[in-house]
Amino acid sequence: DIFKNNALNNFLLPVTVSEAFLQQLFKEVQSDPATAIEVNLPDQIIRLVSISGQETFDISPYKKTCLLNGYDDIDYLLNIKEEIEAWEQQTI
Repeated sequence: DIFKNNALNNFLLPVTVSEAFLQQLFKEVQSDPATAIEVNLPDQIIRLVSISGQETFDISPYKKTCLLNGYDDIDYLLNIKEEIEAWEQQTI
């Protein structure tokens, strides 16, 4: 968990896949080191292009938003500043 959170905080996407899919990846890359692997963050899919094998992966909605928009924690808060201010006004 520490590695995963640190990677996400540094704009790296750690993806966990099943053992079977991992073995497919290794097999294809060993066969052809130029094997294309597509990572689709919006749809949360990792795909092995050569054989059309794919798998979904999990990511927190917050971290997904940050990665897609290039936000760190402060950028995220600044992006929703108006929503925060509106909520504050409702609670006063």
